[in-house]
This record gives sequence, structure tokens and C-alpha cells, in this order.
Amino acid sequence: MPSRYPGASSFSYSFGPGPLGPAVKALIIANVAAFVVTSFAPVVEVRGALTPRDVFEHFAIWQPVTYMFLHGGIFHILFNMLMLWMFGVELERMWGTRYFTKYYFVAGLGAAATQMLIGLIPSAFGNQFYYGGTIGASGAIFGLLLAYALYFPNRQILFMFVFPLPAKVFVAILGGIALVSQIRGEAGGVAHMAHLGGLLAGYLFLKSGRIHPVSEIKYRFLKWRINRMRRKFDVYSGGRADDVNRRVH
Repeated sequence: MPSRYPGASSFSYSFGPGPLGPAVKALIIANVAAFVVTSFAPVVEVRGALTPRDVFEHFAIWQPVTYMFLHGGIFHILFNMLMLWMFGVELERMWGTRYFTKYYFVAGLGAAATQMLIGLIPSAFGNQFYYGGTIGASGAIFGLLLAYALYFPNRQILFMFVFPLPAKVFVAILGGIALVSQIRGEAGGVAHMAHLGGLLAGYLFLKSGRIHPVSEIKYRFLKWRINRMRRKFDVYSGGRADDVNRRVH
């Protein structure tokens, strides 16, 4: 955009949601560090992956947390960290680091709880969850996607990095794909139920009354209108046109 200050560059550009907040930065660093460690020590991934059998029978109570920091390949971690950056930065800036961190882990733990509860179903369907391992931050990321869609429903997001869609439609499509894929048994190595669990946990947490998305949206819209009206009543003092301090409110 053009600069309004004398002596500054004629144009400035910005890309992405802005600088990383403390929580998003720490999460990215932790995920990348864990990926590097597991590349040299695969046993860490085996012990840290979420396997309901290990949790229930061998008391591996750390797995519902550690699985969120493990990834199966370079594209897996790149995609999840890209989503964390794209949607997490603005949510952390709006909520604050403490609430954002709490929400992130609630969504991730909700995804883990979904995997474990389904694993208790006495059937072949339940057994694949009970004995199978799950890794990745996707459950927590899906929780962030849901929150972003609730707060910014009409923000444009490039679906498959090509087609622009409102955030609410984007998240609805992702949730629908996860649900249909799970029902049809087309998991393909993807923990679709964990994704749905992250969505549900995030939704229930936001609806718990601690922060009400609709009220927050109304508040921010009203604040925007007030600021817009205020600009209409700006008073300009005399002086040179290039004086950057000429505006008086």
C-alpha cells in the first residue's frame, strides 16, 4: 500500500497473518524439534504415538499429548505447520497467548479422546483404533480451523490453494470429507475421526461460555463501526500538507 509518511518508501507490502505470537512460535519449534529427533530415533515416535491399547493397558498416559508433536513425513509436518501459522497467528493475537494455548490443547486432547473412546467399541471397527497408532497435530489444527470459521466466517480461503471459499464453507467441506471418508472406510492412513474430534472439542469449548463467538463477532463489528464513525469527525489543524502531525482528534 502507498505510504503516507514523507521520506518513506513509496510502497510497502505485507504477507500472511503477521508476526508469530509466543504460543504459535513455541508450537512450531516444538513440532520441528520432535520431527528432527524422530528422524534419528524412530523409537521416540513409537513410544509417543497415541495407541489406545498402550494408554489403557500399559498406562502410557503421555501419549494423548505427545502424539500432537509427531509427524510421519516432511509434507505432513509442513502442511500442519502451515495451517498453524495461517490460522493460529490471528487467533492468538485476538484471544491472547494463554487462552489460545488452552484452546489448542483442548482440541488436540479432544481428538485423542475420540480415538480412544472409539477404540473401546467391541468390534473390528473399534479394534483398528484400539491397536493402531495416531500421530500429528491435525486434531488441534482442525479445532483452530473451526474457531477461525466462527470468528471470520466470510474470510476468503483458497481451497486446495486454488479455489477461493468463505472460511465457513471451507471448514464445512473439510469436516464433510472427514466424515464421509470415515463412514465409507476410506481412511487411507488419515485419522479422520481425530479430525472430527478436534472440531467437536473446539466447538464445545467455545460454547462453554468462556468466550462466545457470536458475541465476540458483534463486539468487533461494533468497534469497527465506531472507529469508522470517528474518522468522519476528524479535525484538521492548519499547517503544511506534508506535516505528519497535522491531524488532531
